[in-house]
Amino acid sequence: MDDTAQLPEPDRIEGAPHPRMTPQLFGQNTAENAFLAAYGAGRLHHGWLITGPAGVGKATLAWSIARFLLAHPPQQGAGLFGAEAPPDTLAIDPDHPVAHRVAALSDPGLFLLRRPYDEKAKRLKQQITVDEVRRVKSFFSLSAADAGRRVVIVDCADEMTTSAANALLKLLEEPPANTTLLLISHQPSRLLPTIRSRCRELRLSPLSPRDMSRALQQAGATGEGDTTPEALAELAGGSVGAALRLTAMDGVRRYGEMVALYSDLPQLDRQRALKLAEAGAARGAEARLDMLIALNDLFLTRMARFGAIGAPPTVEAAPGEAALIARLAPDPRRARMWADLAQSLGARIAHGRAVNLDPASLILDMIFSIRNTAAG
Repeated sequence: MDDTAQLPEPDRIEGAPHPRMTPQLFGQNTAENAFLAAYGAGRLHHGWLITGPAGVGKATLAWSIARFLLAHPPQQGAGLFGAEAPPDTLAIDPDHPVAHRVAALSDPGLFLLRRPYDEKAKRLKQQITVDEVRRVKSFFSLSAADAGRRVVIVDCADEMTTSAANALLKLLEEPPANTTLLLISHQPSRLLPTIRSRCRELRLSPLSPRDMSRALQQAGATGEGDTTPEALAELAGGSVGAALRLTAMDGVRRYGEMVALYSDLPQLDRQRALKLAEAGAARGAEARLDMLIALNDLFLTRMARFGAIGAPPTVEAAPGEAALIARLAPDPRRARMWADLAQSLGARIAHGRAVNLDPASLILDMIFSIRNTAAG
């Protein structure tokens, strides 16, 4: 396929290796074994829908499957092992020619379908267009001569336009021989039901603290200061992608500052509040603003969730969080208040950003809304 490795990649987390460069997948043995069982039994489906929360390894699994399939030609494939046992792992030798070609996006049997780069606007397009899907059909035609495996990775299928989704559906309905399509989806309910029905699902789960720690070490990331793997996994929701973003932007410490700010509610330290607002309002701090808004929403979500079940979290995402949640969300009625606030704040923030409201004002509005609800 064409070399697009030098262009911005929509499927890469800044500061982390691309999933195709990630050698090992952690914490997803169930999904990996399900694929290997189908392969070993000669029931390799042509379409696989890889689902689960963002950042738990869906793309890493897709690239692992792609390398595995391209390294095992059809004539050596499922059902033809003879006396040999079928493979029990997706891993292939990192020095295998397929591994090098896949890393360079140069394997002739591989096509990566993702949001394209707009040369005119000098930025990535917001959606996967129908023209990109049509390129897959051309890829099938050009790669048919060698009769080898062909693998298509769609990352991610949620980003397809309606026309693109319909065009991909036609490929799923009549796939060429020895073709496997791997569709990555964070929200499979948003896909066409006919696309879902023509794929076998591999669902991935949030990572445990141990697997999260191992995945972060593999990515070259370390926790912040004395942050425990348990706290990071809790705050990131078991998502390595979220954990990488948190560690890159000092997010765990920021969440701790937020919990400390709210610890005396309904009393509020205005100087602390102003300091937090200024952190998200500095010039060039758009990503930090996004993070603070997301952390605030996470705080409200955790209040609502643990208040609804009537018990504080057993693992704190920040010191003092459990006691704070137990005090501010002691019962389902109060939990409902925090859930309603999260919804109304989300709408107000979206509107404020749409009209370019001052970022510091946005953050202060969040803080004082939480203070007022605590006093209510």
